[in-house]
Amino acid sequence: MSFLEPAQRLGRDAERAFYDTHRNAPDDPGYRRFLARIAEPLMQRLSGSAEGLDYGCGPGPALAAMLAEGGHRVACYDPYYCPDAAVLARDYDFITCTEVAEHFHDPAAEFVRLAGLLRPGGWLAVMTCFQTDDARFANWHYRRDPTHVVFYREETFAWLAGHLGWHLEVPAKDVALLRRPLLA
Repeated sequence: MSFLEPAQRLGRDAERAFYDTHRNAPDDPGYRRFLARIAEPLMQRLSGSAEGLDYGCGPGPALAAMLAEGGHRVACYDPYYCPDAAVLARDYDFITCTEVAEHFHDPAAEFVRLAGLLRPGGWLAVMTCFQTDDARFANWHYRRDPTHVVFYREETFAWLAGHLGWHLEVPAKDVALLRRPLLA
C-alpha cells in the first residue's frame, strides 16, 4: 500500500470541487458497464433480497440503482453527497465501496468501520485500481488524481482478509470481495 503525504492532500472544499467535476450518471450505459465489474460478481454471491450499503455513493448512486434493480435494498452514504449518519448505525448483508477506498485518509479506521457494519456471512465489495508496477507509479494516471491519497495492491486485500479472518476473492481486475465468516 502506498500513501500520499498528508501535506499533499487537497482541502475539503477543493476535494469536493474536484468530485463535482465527475460525470457518473446512473443512466449512463458506459458507467453502468464499468460498475458491472463489481455488481455482477457481488450479485452472484447474494441470496434473496439482501440489504446493503453503497459507501461513498457519490452524487448519482448508479451502483445502488443497479443493485436495487437486482432485487436488493440499498442504503447510500457519502460524506459529501449523502451524509446520512443514521445509515452507519445499522448493519448490512453487503457493503460496496466502489472507487472510494483510494480516497480514505485513514484506511485502517475506515476498514474497521466497514467491518463493524457487516453482518456475519456478509460481503465487503471494493473496487479500486490495484497498484502493480512500482516503476511506473510516478506517472500512473490513478496516482495523478489529486483526490487519490492511498493505493492498494491485491496483496493488501489478502492481508486485510487474513487480519480480519475473512475470505478474499478477486473475481475481476481491480475488484476485491471480502466475506465475513458466519458465526459458529
